Amino acid sequence: MVDYHGKRPKRLPVEVTEKEFCDLLDITPQMRHKVAFLLAWGSGLRVHEIVQLRREDIDLHKGQIRINQGKGKKDRIVPVPRGFKEHHLKYVPFVNGKGENVTTRSFQKVFRRYAEKCGILQKKPSIRFHSLRHGFATQCLRKGIGIRCVQMMLGHANIEQTGVYLHLAPEEALNEYQNKF
Repeated sequence: MVDYHGKRPKRLPVEVTEKEFCDLLDITPQMRHKVAFLLAWGSGLRVHEIVQLRREDIDLHKGQIRINQGKGKKDRIVPVPRGFKEHHLKYVPFVNGKGENVTTRSFQKVFRRYAEKCGILQKKPSIRFHSLRHGFATQCLRKGIGIRCVQMMLGHANIEQTGVYLHLAPEEALNEYQNKF
């Protein structure tokens, strides 16, 4: 849809909240799917970054994951998600029951299926796998992590890309206002 000025409306991203994420994990039976969802929501990974992830990219001792050639062919370091344990490593790289690599499309379909099963899709019809990443960014801001740090973890080229999440987490701006005035 385009307005009379020729501009498309800027819509806020649709996020997966912490409760919705927990509900999603509760009804997801396969561990490889749970691990993929955890990496998206707990580390902000894009679905194609999850599919390309290798065990050697995850350093549990340092608590970091190296993303090689993410979007824009950029490398970056992100935190290992809270709750990610050594036994989760056996699901990386992601393969299906036939030993074939899982595709981005298959993760997207699985996400939609379980989002529908736990009722998220009914509340948020435009939700998609990438909404887990939106949840990560918004949750970081709500917890007080600075926008520059969030920008770095998401791999955004400019701060404007990250700034959209401030609209989903206005508490930070409101709290800062309250503390300073």
